[in-house]
Amino acid sequence: MTTTMNNNDFTHIMKGRRSIRAYDPAFKISREELKEIIEEAATAPSSANLQPWRIVVVESEEGKNTLRPLIRFNTQQNDTSSAMLLIFGDMKSYEYAEEIFNTAVEQGKMPPEVRDRQLESILTIYPTLPKEVVNDIVKVDSGLLAMQLMLTARAHGYDTNPIGGFETDQIAAAFGLDPERYTPVLILAIGKAEEEGYESVRLSADQITFWK
Repeated sequence: MTTTMNNNDFTHIMKGRRSIRAYDPAFKISREELKEIIEEAATAPSSANLQPWRIVVVESEEGKNTLRPLIRFNTQQNDTSSAMLLIFGDMKSYEYAEEIFNTAVEQGKMPPEVRDRQLESILTIYPTLPKEVVNDIVKVDSGLLAMQLMLTARAHGYDTNPIGGFETDQIAAAFGLDPERYTPVLILAIGKAEEEGYESVRLSADQITFWK
């Protein structure tokens, strides 16, 4: 879907977003549209363009049954949403560096000498970084994707709910991922809202900004 959006459209999307907990359980977003939403959201920026986000789309009854005991007080979203998007950060995302940068050269988006210089730096530094440093990097990057997912879903006419309350030590293995490699970041419920949701209050720019 190709659309042209002006500033008013984008502001409307941002301000119209609500955190929705109850969805129409009879409504299902097609896999084709979910894939489109994910591809649009995956234009988010990331450190060294390594795109460390990985998404498990939980849409089947079996998948939701597996997820239900792991999400504490968020079972309503699980039971009524079209899908639950489990967002993980890949601790070894640098393994995709050559593919990413080679493709950039092939598409004329990067000169070969820039690719070679950046690959040398990435493949030298990233494998040696402490685990906690990499964990912070992939969580920040995956958080950028999550925000774009919420806005993209809204642009498609759907609503979301970001969920941080879940069993972070169990969720990767429960869905067949290596918990040492894939660190859980966030879960997003997505679907057709069955409630309006609340318009929440935000602190003013003066309260959250410091000028120096």
